Parts: sequence; structure tokens; C-alpha cells
Amino acid sequence: MAAPTIVLVHGAFADAASFAPVTRILLDHGHTVRVPAVPNRSLLGDSAYIRSVVEQIDGPVLLAGHSYGGAVITVAGAADNVVGLVYISGYALDEGESLGQLQGGFPDSDLAANLVYTPFPIEGAEPGTDVSVKVDAFPDVFAAGVDRSVSEVLAASQRPLAALAFSETAPVAAWKTKPGWGIVSANDHTINPDVERFGYKRAGLRSVVEIDAPHLVMRSHPEQVAKVIADAAAELS
Repeated sequence: MAAPTIVLVHGAFADAASFAPVTRILLDHGHTVRVPAVPNRSLLGDSAYIRSVVEQIDGPVLLAGHSYGGAVITVAGAADNVVGLVYISGYALDEGESLGQLQGGFPDSDLAANLVYTPFPIEGAEPGTDVSVKVDAFPDVFAAGVDRSVSEVLAASQRPLAALAFSETAPVAAWKTKPGWGIVSANDHTINPDVERFGYKRAGLRSVVEIDAPHLVMRSHPEQVAKVIADAAAELS
């Protein structure tokens, strides 16, 4: 099989730039990489959007999702040309399961006490709710291990996630038919690391790497993250 195009899918409270160090490494090693912007409006809508991006790529695709992006690739990964999944500090949902349900089986992380809920208008409907991280808590809860001058900028420019995404259930779990790899951030204060471990074990991922890293592992340990993705791409090739 031809070398897959690597599509990096960011999570909540972040954007495509969160993958910038990993993107640079993969490009320098000759990989074809795409890093689309996730709307962060709903699990079903976000997954449909990423799937549409994937299906317009000629040839096989390796999806790598961070955090909420893991839930997105679980659904979008059902696209025919997706040949593998990489979960990075992410949610590996089961079919019929929501983020809230998966998280609810484990003690809360530090994130739960540091969320902000803000209404936003929806034309012709009840207002929606945006969820974001308290700006002063963001550097320690979400971006620990990242240079403070950088994490403060990330906090000010974070992209919220619509609350709807927490309750929508995954209509499909692509890991049931596609091979997968996982990274656990052992020092994660955004997602309880046991949520990651449980999801990966249930999914039967081919390989799981534990990194003594915070949630934003692709910023704090980009070389290790890039290696996991590149190794998965090589195995698929």
C-alpha cells in the first residue's frame, strides 16, 4: 500500500496550530500531512466534516486525533480510505457512547472544576452553550509543560467546544475495523489518564505508549508523538 496521508485532528480548547511542532517534524521526514480546523460544534457535525476532508484525499489516510479529536476520528475513521487511527491523549469511544458517559466512569480531572460555560446564539433555536477553560487555569490544567509565555497565548486564543459534543453518542466506532495506536499522557490534568487507558484497552490497539507528559503532549513532547505516528504510517505502508 502507498504511504498514507497523515491527517492530524485537534481537540477542544485548541486549534490546528497545536500540532505545529509535530507537523514540522513529519513534513521534514517526507510525510504528506493535513491539519484541518475542527468546527468544535458537535461530535456528529465535526466527524462529518473531518470525514468529508478525508474522503477528498486521494489514497489511504492515517487519522491521528488529540483529546476530543480522538472521539472525532472514532466516527470519521469509518471512511473507506482510512487505514489506521492514532489516539493522542484521546477518547476512544464505543458505538453508542458519549464523551460524558465515558468520562463518567472515572474520577474527574482538574479540568472539571475549571470550565466556563457561555451561551451563544443559534438562529431559530434555543441558544447553545460554549465550554472553555478558565484563562488563568489553562496553563497548568491544559498546557502544563509548555513554556509559560506560549501557554498564556494558547489560553487567550483557545477555541471553545459546544456543550452538545459532550452528550452526542458515537454512531460507529472505527477502531472495531481499523488498526489503532495510542499515546497515554501519564501526567494529564485535562483527561484522567485512566480514561485513555481504558478506551485504548477496550479498542484493542496494536500498541500503546505511555509518556510522562501533560495533556498537550504534542507540544511538550513533539518528537515522541511524531515517532508514534510515523511508525504507524510505516507499518501501514
